[in-house]
Amino acid sequence: MRYPDAPRLDTAEEFHGEVVGDPYRWLEDAGDPRTLAWTAAQQELFARERAGWAELPAWHATLTELSRLPMGSVPRLRGDRVFANRLEAGAEHAELLVREGGDERVLISPLTLDPGGGTVLEAWQPSLEGDLLAYQLSSGGTEDSLLRVMDVATGAVVDGPIDRVRRTPVAWLPGGRSYYYVRRLAPELNPGEERYHRRVYLHHVGTGPEQDVLIFGEGQDKTRFYTVGVTPDGRWLKVSATTGTSPANDLWLADLRDGPPERPRLRPVQQGTGARTVLQIAPGTGPGDPVWLRTDRDAPRGRVVVATAAGPAPAAWRTLIPERPDAVLEDFAPLTGDGLDRPLMLVLWSRHAVSEITVHDLADGRELGTVGLPGSGAAGPLTTRPEAGHEAWFVYCDHTTPPTVLRHDALTGLTEPWTRPPGTGHDGEVKTSHVTFPSKDGTPVRMFVLSAAGTPDRPRPAVLTGYGGFGVSMSPGYMPQALAWVRAGGVFAVACVRGGGEEGEQWHRAGTGPRKQNVFDDFDAAAGFLVEQGWTAPGMLGAVGESNGGLLAGAALTQHPEKYGAVVCLAPLLDMLGYERLGMGPSWRPEFGSVADPEGFAVLRAYSPYHRVREGVRYPPVLFAVADGDTRVDPAHSRKMCALLQHASSGSGPVLLRLERDVGHGARAASRINALHADVFTFMARYLGLPRAPAPADPDVTTTPA
Repeated sequence: MRYPDAPRLDTAEEFHGEVVGDPYRWLEDAGDPRTLAWTAAQQELFARERAGWAELPAWHATLTELSRLPMGSVPRLRGDRVFANRLEAGAEHAELLVREGGDERVLISPLTLDPGGGTVLEAWQPSLEGDLLAYQLSSGGTEDSLLRVMDVATGAVVDGPIDRVRRTPVAWLPGGRSYYYVRRLAPELNPGEERYHRRVYLHHVGTGPEQDVLIFGEGQDKTRFYTVGVTPDGRWLKVSATTGTSPANDLWLADLRDGPPERPRLRPVQQGTGARTVLQIAPGTGPGDPVWLRTDRDAPRGRVVVATAAGPAPAAWRTLIPERPDAVLEDFAPLTGDGLDRPLMLVLWSRHAVSEITVHDLADGRELGTVGLPGSGAAGPLTTRPEAGHEAWFVYCDHTTPPTVLRHDALTGLTEPWTRPPGTGHDGEVKTSHVTFPSKDGTPVRMFVLSAAGTPDRPRPAVLTGYGGFGVSMSPGYMPQALAWVRAGGVFAVACVRGGGEEGEQWHRAGTGPRKQNVFDDFDAAAGFLVEQGWTAPGMLGAVGESNGGLLAGAALTQHPEKYGAVVCLAPLLDMLGYERLGMGPSWRPEFGSVADPEGFAVLRAYSPYHRVREGVRYPPVLFAVADGDTRVDPAHSRKMCALLQHASSGSGPVLLRLERDVGHGARAASRINALHADVFTFMARYLGLPRAPAPADPDVTTTPA
């Protein structure tokens, strides 16, 4: 195959006395005419290859069918109104609805606002009374939103737009006249650092953002992220700050009765502890009343402690729910409504990535029972009424069951669907195995393996995926692409490697910074286990990863190219010596380390996929999939890696770049998700030897991929 010309320049950079070549540095400039011409040529190449994929329509139809399901979000109850998202079967975007009595109506429909499908409802928050709604819309995939306020009764916009926000929390004060939120400083104040320098402000509805009052953030690190919350009675203000993607946070609390909301007296709850702590305060809480905190301080798997609002610092903590050696504490919800025999607490746990919910006495922490779940899947987070109540809502799903909203009633002990379940699932056609295998250093690692039910286990084309970063757990989730792959006769595996949160904060930190190679070793051990146990065979195994998981797939490609028949990297990090100058890179230093540090440079240099490519190696077929609106992971990572592999590989190829316009790293229209997955898995099927394309169960599903 003849690839588009990509000049190799003598560009290089010196790190601590070592000169490292970077021949495709010029591809970092998306506006450079050379980059534009090269990208256009890559698009033509991909289009020519894709035109020969006869199986593509079948993949697209099956993925569309498996994802064409009604889904809803947990409700937010405010006064007499109930707010929730709902995605109708076959719809491009979820709509935000409000229910009043027996009447239900649409408040925000992204597709009505933008028939082209490029507008996303990023976040929304009703006021405490439910008469106003703060909502954030973004377009073109950038995730940069405009914040507005709507009158719920009339649908009229009464405030905004406010720019320079990105999924900011909105903490309403009672009465709906003001709220706290997070906004970036004006870009001209810090040229080149426009995506950083966030601050917490107080905004008064009906005024311009230039009149907002600065509350917090001055003098803090530029990469700080903030969350802010106010108790439903308006008394207590919480501010949390995290440096980049650090697993630790600092936390402050203010009693708003001590002064005006423009000048809250924020007192530290914890600072510089290296722990992550979340504070919950019930409405009506006074200074001497109990408050609850979920923390991994002195408990890497998490515990719940109790203190008082007047003395919430660690020295005053008393353990209420102790750390468990076999599970990670994910969330908790106090239930203090009238009619209960005693105040209760629901506690959400994850044991090897599978959810459990226990019920406890709120006073002494004694376990009283459990909340039954439909299967071995993922649940949460737990949502309750703003005021005291006896109900909790959460979403449940697993590998064969689409997301369903459940409601637990502590008065009756019953847990029932809150929304109509989106189908019966796929238990009859898919078998899920939860297996354990040793990594290179002997550490036990777990993996979910999906295969066709009722068929003998024998080597089949297999897809292996994982994430391994930022404490993100690979919990059982509904994945149409996995079901389609199994329906076509393949095996789909999800590895819970280090760097994730499946086994608590120690598991996460075991895959960060100088320990990052553990993540890649775990993934390699997963690949070996699939072959050894007869799930698949050499040449029939492929790796797929997205974002940080794309780094994982890129490391698998460059460290063990002989083990994979095909690799797909979606929105990946690949140039780890340059990641800090690309996208949101500076925010990720707590996870990866920095080239500014000699030891950090040596670690990054050793595993950076872009720097491990060697000329003459037979690399397998590779597909890079990127979006031009991605403001998190710069598509330059994939452009540079694609050019380098096209130059260096002695394999038969192909090495392809798929570029998607007007979308980004986050949410997008359903049809665009299906089109992306159809391309990815058609590519994998062709080069892993999957014998047939999947067929939709409904013959009327005959969509044609865009």
